[in-house]
Amino acid sequence: MKAENQEIHLPPLKKAKVSLWIKREDLLHPQISGNKYRKLKYNILEAQKKRVKRLLTFGGAFSNHIAATAYAGKLYGLSTVGVIRGEELASSWRENPTLMQAYENGMEFKFVSRQQFRLKNEPEFIEKLKSEFGAFYLLPEGGTNPLAIKGCEEIISDADRDYDYICVAVGTGGTISGMSNAAFSHQKVLGFPALKGNFLQEDICKFAPRENWKLIENYHFGGYAKVDENLVNFINDFKKETEIPLDPIYTGKMMYGILDMVNKGFFRENSRILAVHTGGLQGIKGMNENLKKKNLPLLCV
Repeated sequence: MKAENQEIHLPPLKKAKVSLWIKREDLLHPQISGNKYRKLKYNILEAQKKRVKRLLTFGGAFSNHIAATAYAGKLYGLSTVGVIRGEELASSWRENPTLMQAYENGMEFKFVSRQQFRLKNEPEFIEKLKSEFGAFYLLPEGGTNPLAIKGCEEIISDADRDYDYICVAVGTGGTISGMSNAAFSHQKVLGFPALKGNFLQEDICKFAPRENWKLIENYHFGGYAKVDENLVNFINDFKKETEIPLDPIYTGKMMYGILDMVNKGFFRENSRILAVHTGGLQGIKGMNENLKKKNLPLLCV
């Protein structure tokens, strides 16, 4: 599948004399969109090659990766297990739109404490899961592994050669790693972390040896899944002006950051910027439930 690049026309871009395009990876697939499609592609093929009939992975209550894995399992005839952070969700998960969607697509859940969840990479914990669920193909939290990197390298194509900057939201670092590997020699890859903290640098270096990327760490809005009225209004205004929906956890923060940097003169005149839309729109319903509780404006759907 191929994602189309769509030009964005907004006054700040015209004033700064830069052009901005968005790669519509969110349109790759109605259920497994954006970088989740890319990350799962070769992992599904590997699971089929090994004749493993079950996928097991990890995630939080609003994880795009959890939702995408559940649907991919249903699509390819594989059972799925989601190890979910937060044992308190065991009694309330049916109220969560993401988990309900995953359940409806056949995913079985195991809810664990945050302390247990931190053991997700420990061999002893994985063995306990195998004794409980039987043999499975393991997908890490967020789906990032070498096969996922291989899939994300395919985001950049020959048609993207003319861009100077390529921008992407960053969660676990897999997508930016693949894009860094595939970028052309003159291009700079800018990553916008959705999480607070500088731990991602080391993780990305494991998969992306080139020095053509940089993390822009000023636009996380307080941390993962943290939003405020300013961000909500920006996402809603962006959709009205461009007809492109953004999610509040990843792409909304990235696009806010790009346009703020345009206003501050970060990009030289005549720069061509490509922003990658990594999907994640399924998370809007759950975010709106949280926004209601805080009496904040809701995201347009």
